Amino acid sequence: MIRDDIARVLISEEQIQRRISELAAQITEDYRDKEPILVCILKGAVLFYSDLTRRIDTHISMDFMSVSSYGDGTVSSGKLTIRQDLSKSVEGRHVIIVEDIVDSGRTLSLLKAHLAEKQAASVRICSLLDKPSRRLEGLDLPIDYKGFQVENEFVVGYGLDYAERYRNLPYVGVLKSEVYEN
Repeated sequence: MIRDDIARVLISEEQIQRRISELAAQITEDYRDKEPILVCILKGAVLFYSDLTRRIDTHISMDFMSVSSYGDGTVSSGKLTIRQDLSKSVEGRHVIIVEDIVDSGRTLSLLKAHLAEKQAASVRICSLLDKPSRRLEGLDLPIDYKGFQVENEFVVGYGLDYAERYRNLPYVGVLKSEVYEN
């Protein structure tokens, strides 16, 4: 069972759902009459994105991007690869990037620059998790809508993975080190 690989549950399913409702309410208030484009960063953010968008009570557009900076490793390679870009123009539109976790900040910094080049009216970040202890020194990357702040532990579940595994857990848990150190 995959649950046997989890050292402990860090954020329960109930805590996640409660926080998502709060984030959705804030986005609804901030973007009333603006119809933002919410961009899901595949694959990790898909569960968070799905729950979040269904709770936003204003008109939105939806789009998806697939990017990678990790491959199958546990540390960012520092190189962003865009596997799937947006399907519609963001020129003059308000964009909210929906991400699973902000770690070093490198990926989102590059994504924000990419969307700015496409002349988005604004680009904000909504992330389920924030791991500020891993942020690159000197990188100013505000997270406009933050679910939870976590310590420097290897977390999986609720979309977050290790080598494409554990995404389907309904909670965020700390992965046992022997799983990824072998």
